[in-house]
Amino acid sequence: MRVAARGLTFDVRAGGPEGGDVVLLLHGFPQNGGEWDAVVPALHAAGLRTYAPDQRGYSPGARPAGVADYRLPELVADAVAVLDALGVDTAHVVGHDWGAVVAWALAAGHPQRVRTLTAVSVPHPAAFGYALATDRRQRARSAYMALFRRAGLAERVLLAGRGLVLRRLLSGVGDPARVAGYAGPLRTPGALTGALNWYRAMSGRDMKAVGPVGVPTSYVWSDRDVAIGRAAAQACVRHVSGDYRFVVLPGVTHWIPDEAPGPLAEAVLARVRGSA
Repeated sequence: MRVAARGLTFDVRAGGPEGGDVVLLLHGFPQNGGEWDAVVPALHAAGLRTYAPDQRGYSPGARPAGVADYRLPELVADAVAVLDALGVDTAHVVGHDWGAVVAWALAAGHPQRVRTLTAVSVPHPAAFGYALATDRRQRARSAYMALFRRAGLAERVLLAGRGLVLRRLLSGVGDPARVAGYAGPLRTPGALTGALNWYRAMSGRDMKAVGPVGVPTSYVWSDRDVAIGRAAAQACVRHVSGDYRFVVLPGVTHWIPDEAPGPLAEAVLARVRGSA
C-alpha cells in the first residue's frame, strides 16, 4: 500500500488481522521494509497488525534532494505522520539498525505514541556515543561511516561493477534473492544517495537530543555484530528508565531480522505481551 504523509508518499507493507494491535517496523541501511518478511508471520499469528514502511530516501515518492532533509527529527516526524495517516494512535515499535535510531528517538520524544519499543542491533544513541568516545574497538567498527558520508565517492564505490560492493555488504542476509531484493532497488537513480543521506545528515547534536526512554523496552543485540560492539550494547541500559530487557543472540551477525527471524519475533512478542 502507499501512504501519503508530510507531502511525501511512502510504500508500506501491511499485514496481519485488521483490528489487531499495531506494530510499526522500521528498517535499516541498506535494506527496506522487506527485511521484516520472515519476522511478521509469527506476529500475524499472534493477532498483531504490522506496517513496514520503506522510509525516507527508500520510497521513490519520499526522496527529497537536500541532505538536511534526512536529519533525525525529519525521520522521526515521518514515523509519526505515517501513524497519523494510518489512523493509529499508539503502536508497538520495532526498529533495526538506522530504524532502531529512529525508534529510540520516537520513543523518547513521543512516548504517548509508543506502547513498547524493541530496538534491534543499534543501542540508544547516547550509549553508542559513549562507546565511540571510550572504546577504540567501537571506533574501528564505525570507520565505514566516513566513506558513507562522502557524497559521490560512496555511490561510486558501492555501485561499481553492477553494485558488487553493495551486494558483498549484504552477503550476510542470506541467499542471492534476498541480497537482490535489497540491492536492486538501490541501483535505481537517486535511491542510494537517499539512503546514504541518513549518514550525511547525522549530527552529534541530534543524537544527543534523544533523551532517556521510559516505555517498556527490549534491546536485541547479536554477539557477532561487526558494527556494534559489547561496550555500546551494555551501556544501553543506562538510558532506559522503563522496564528493560537485554536480549543477546549468540552466534548471530548484524543482520538479525534475516538471519534470526524466529528468535527476533519471540523477543518482540515477549515485549508486547509483557506490557499487557
